[in-house]
Amino acid sequence: MSYLRFDKTIMTNLEETLTREILRTNRSGAYHCSTIVDCNTRKYHGLLVIPVPELDDENHVLLSSLDETVIQHGAEFNLGLHKYGGDNFSPRGHKYIREFECEKVPTTIYRVGGVVLKKEKLFVHHENRILIRYTLVDAHSETTLRLRPYLAFRSVRQYTHENAQASRHYDVVENGIKTCMYPGYPELYMQLSKENQFCFQPDWYRGIEYPKERERGYDFNEDLYVPGYFEISIKKGESVTFSGGVAPIETTSLNALFAAEMEQRTPRNNFKNCLINSAHQFLNKQDGESYILAGYPWFKCRARDMFISLPGLTLSIGEIGKFEMIMETALKAVYAFMEGKESHLKVTEIEHPDVLLWLVWAIQQYAKMVSWDEARVKYGKALKDVMDYLAGNHHPNLKVHENGLVYTNGRDKAVTWMNSTVNGRPVVARTGYIVEFNALWYNALCFVADLLSSDYGFVDYLHQFSDKVSKSFVQTFLNEYGYLLDYVDGDMMDWSVRPNMIFAAAFDYSPLDSKQKKGVVDIVTKELLTPKGLRSLSPKSGGYNPNYVGPQLQRDYAYHQGTAWPWLEGFYLEAYLRIYKRSAISFVERQLISYEDQMTCHCISSIPELFDGNPPFQGRGAVSFAMNVAEILRTLNLLEKYNNQ
Repeated sequence: MSYLRFDKTIMTNLEETLTREILRTNRSGAYHCSTIVDCNTRKYHGLLVIPVPELDDENHVLLSSLDETVIQHGAEFNLGLHKYGGDNFSPRGHKYIREFECEKVPTTIYRVGGVVLKKEKLFVHHENRILIRYTLVDAHSETTLRLRPYLAFRSVRQYTHENAQASRHYDVVENGIKTCMYPGYPELYMQLSKENQFCFQPDWYRGIEYPKERERGYDFNEDLYVPGYFEISIKKGESVTFSGGVAPIETTSLNALFAAEMEQRTPRNNFKNCLINSAHQFLNKQDGESYILAGYPWFKCRARDMFISLPGLTLSIGEIGKFEMIMETALKAVYAFMEGKESHLKVTEIEHPDVLLWLVWAIQQYAKMVSWDEARVKYGKALKDVMDYLAGNHHPNLKVHENGLVYTNGRDKAVTWMNSTVNGRPVVARTGYIVEFNALWYNALCFVADLLSSDYGFVDYLHQFSDKVSKSFVQTFLNEYGYLLDYVDGDMMDWSVRPNMIFAAAFDYSPLDSKQKKGVVDIVTKELLTPKGLRSLSPKSGGYNPNYVGPQLQRDYAYHQGTAWPWLEGFYLEAYLRIYKRSAISFVERQLISYEDQMTCHCISSIPELFDGNPPFQGRGAVSFAMNVAEILRTLNLLEKYNNQ
């Protein structure tokens, strides 16, 4: 039985299925995302969602959905599903679903009378092309398949509505058509693997609703354009493949292409393989450069997320070459930033003050998991240049003070990972000496000094700072209750119990002694640990707001005020293993098991952005989040090493 399988009882229950989403990507910026019953519930959902750089830097929904109709003896059975106003669903094709499974590709089995139809979907790697293979598993008489495409041709941030400007023109191409609704967009080629008939029957389907957008306080309805439908005869045992892409394809190759692409997929037959499959979806190669997208469906490549995610998404699963490929692009962006040059690279937020320190941490993981010598050869110069840049106070918003600590101005602009803003102002205005920035700084100073130990002059230079930090860190952050202040700015001290202190206990190099680390881990365990990550704020601290729900403003205030974040737990479990060693293994295993149920809910086989901080710890935000997947994979790797000791 498939690890990711849902039977008829679940598939015919919309309360169960509309909360479960599926994501497939082409690893070059395009994706397909919907619910497991193919009813779009977000404006970000679609069969073919691609970047259109000629228009802007957003993704665009070209092909929203494709409705299938089975025709036998003149009777039509529509397998599609859309939500309209008043909680009306039409045509309610989900009632024909007998099962859905997703071991290699999303696969739906429909049964209509004596007809059994299998539908399989996949995205071609590094090509803007979605393939859907239909196989008639069983039928007792002549069967026709009708495919009706719903077109949007709009940004994921907008909606389309019936209008006179939309072009109805189409051209016939091999076994299909091509069409383009608006200037500036690429042509959409819709083709089938065998001869078919296209019936031009243009119409707008009005008032389609997206309930997830309504929940989030946004507009939630649009009209979609249907140019007509394809009809094709299909015989028992036969497979027919549909292609939706921005370039024509030799249709006789479609069935073979589908089979070849399917063989490349990682089977999602256990917890770890699900995460590996998800990890691959964040990798993004464009114009010869390699990136990591922070999450789906709306995030781009963010520098901090990229460096935090990189070791878990690549090294933890043995994909060293991918680490090196992405780091090559990342270092180009880093040097452009340090040299004050404009960059064409699609790496955002690289100016944030902790980003270069996370770069050092990522290379540190490479040294530990691959080779110190390799790290020295490949990245030694970059590390020296970065540390020179920071220690020399060249960063515009990270200054080294006399006490050795780094200082950041975060009063007017959110500069840490806790980056939610309201009316342009940070909700959590973390400023001054920020605890994880200084933990990162100390770790970077010590690691680079050890890696470049033969460069005596530079090592002595770094030790001047690290010696100061080791004393100043404890004096500044450790309070009388045994935990660390979140930030200190002059006489202002934030006593809130937040998870950012955990990094000082987790990093290889820490200014804390063993007893101090244990004190940090203990209070994090007591006040912040949940089955779905660390809370961003203790329930005992003022302003605790654990539920990430409602309109944008309400969610912005809750974003870092009690919600739980799985990626933080990766560092927590690393710290826990450091302190308790092999005796911690069973505890860490129990914590990781709590994520396995996520493989069959929210976005199946992935981890969402965050969770509510209180039971039942509902998944929220982006359906798939790189740092969360990465840190769980890195923790699994750490656990394996402890088990093998």
